[in-house]
Amino acid sequence: MSAVAASVQAPAAATTKPVLEAKDLQRHYRIGRGLFKPAAVLKAVAGASFTLTAGRTLAVVGESGCGKSTLARMVTMIERPTEGHLMIEGTDVVGCGKQELHALRPKVQMVFQDPYGSLNPRKQVGQILGEPLEINTNKSAKERIETARAMMARVGLRPEFYTRYPHMFSGGQRQRIAIARALILNPRIVVADEPVSALDVSIRAQVLNLLMDLQAEFNLAYLFISHDLSVVQHIADELMVMYLGRPVEQGPKQVIFDEPRHPYTQALLAATPSVDPKARSKRLTVKGELPSPINPPPGCAFHRRCPFATEICGQERPELRPFSGRMVACHHVEKTL
Repeated sequence: MSAVAASVQAPAAATTKPVLEAKDLQRHYRIGRGLFKPAAVLKAVAGASFTLTAGRTLAVVGESGCGKSTLARMVTMIERPTEGHLMIEGTDVVGCGKQELHALRPKVQMVFQDPYGSLNPRKQVGQILGEPLEINTNKSAKERIETARAMMARVGLRPEFYTRYPHMFSGGQRQRIAIARALILNPRIVVADEPVSALDVSIRAQVLNLLMDLQAEFNLAYLFISHDLSVVQHIADELMVMYLGRPVEQGPKQVIFDEPRHPYTQALLAATPSVDPKARSKRLTVKGELPSPINPPPGCAFHRRCPFATEICGQERPELRPFSGRMVACHHVEKTL
């Protein structure tokens, strides 16, 4: 086998064992409120539990401010969890020292939302792809070049692009460069934070199909952050709907899309354009704004906007519980259809 082929070789066999397990994951921030007011605590993520499995995609959806990007930063070890456990291939990130984190980080890579801001404009494509290899591996300069060129070919970039700068490319080409950079270290997990939202509609499908092809080839686990449910429906296997830092519905994608049971999930799906008249007739609308995460409402965080809310909803926070093939946090899940 040539050095080029070996440099981008996919794992030999898939495994059903989770590569990542999150248990009651939380991230809090202390927010100053002025000289004479005590600091407030913002619970950006207030208790998320999930697993990532090789070859499969977990999509996280919700309104802006629901905790999606904070969750992504914890999974990529940019920020440590305040509480809970984050196990990556059996190692708990919460208790790791600097050396352990350094060893774990190549296993989790990220594709950012903005292909125009995530690449260094002063470096050529070859330098952008070679830098992670120089920092994290013992490859020679020749091996780094071979590996970078092989990965460029795999994501559909021509050889002559190696010496060009980011400003010379379209948004779709830049995102392909970003994907190549994320995969250059052969990670086990890729966190994709709104990876196609900044792209033209005409090339979104191309990038999504590329991500799916690479997932199959390299047996990758994806954590896919998005607000676009049409994109999620195309790429996801599992779905986690978040509201104000907590999951409210979680389970297989098709189960949730076919029959959403949490009122917030129903509202999100209702906001997605549809050519089906029956789907449009079943639309559920919610009123009001997303509450402040600094001062969340008591009980169910969604109760002030929910058409099914009763007295108990304002008093007791519902926990996730199994219902009809998924997990739902709702006191009245039996009545939401």
